[in-house]
Amino acid sequence: MQQDPWKKLEICLSKERLAAYGQDGASHTVITARYLWNIALSEALYAPLQMCEVGLRNAVDQAMAQITNQPHWYDTVSLTPWGHKQIGKAKQDLARSRKPVTSGRVVAELNFGFWTSMFEDHYETSAARFLPSGIKLAFPGLPKSQHNRRGLNTHLKKIRTLRNRIFHHERIVHWKDLLNQHQAILDTIGWINPDLTELAGIVDCFPRVYADGIQPFLDRLNQHLNGGHTSGS
Repeated sequence: MQQDPWKKLEICLSKERLAAYGQDGASHTVITARYLWNIALSEALYAPLQMCEVGLRNAVDQAMAQITNQPHWYDTVSLTPWGHKQIGKAKQDLARSRKPVTSGRVVAELNFGFWTSMFEDHYETSAARFLPSGIKLAFPGLPKSQHNRRGLNTHLKKIRTLRNRIFHHERIVHWKDLLNQHQAILDTIGWINPDLTELAGIVDCFPRVYADGIQPFLDRLNQHLNGGHTSGS
């Protein structure tokens, strides 16, 4: 006897993962469509998130290099214990891969969490040397009224939370503020460089994917269940 397609999905994707999309008692078809829409939304957010992450790390790196007049600033300023550990790990990973331990490679090796952590209160100390002057250097497009370390820290943490959920293949389809989250990413990119926002816009398909909703996936699934024939054909 042929195995139920839904049972196959549960085996491949796990009951627990799929159950998160059907907490309201939705049908198997709706659950699957939500799962597919979640993938599409995550894919659509990847491009602006990538621009944001790469832009942020280079903006902070360049700001710190200017403030300290040293390309290897992370070896001379006071980082948090966690920050120092991340620098050490980045260097070890490069050495293990037999890659030159250059400042550019170290910067690229550090994760998004390291760069967002640069806006924690520790970096307002004189030994850390980054804030508040680093805000203007890293975000030349940020309105002066928003030059606030706490506000920026909260703003970037929200982006990091979304980024981590997407990169770990978790559910975001139920979030009610995805449009605002998307705009927050674009705002951050614009604060770094308006030209980068225009570049991100070329590949940014999130508004369309979000506006289309779940229906395209329901249509495709129903077509598949009907043997490739749409209803009424």
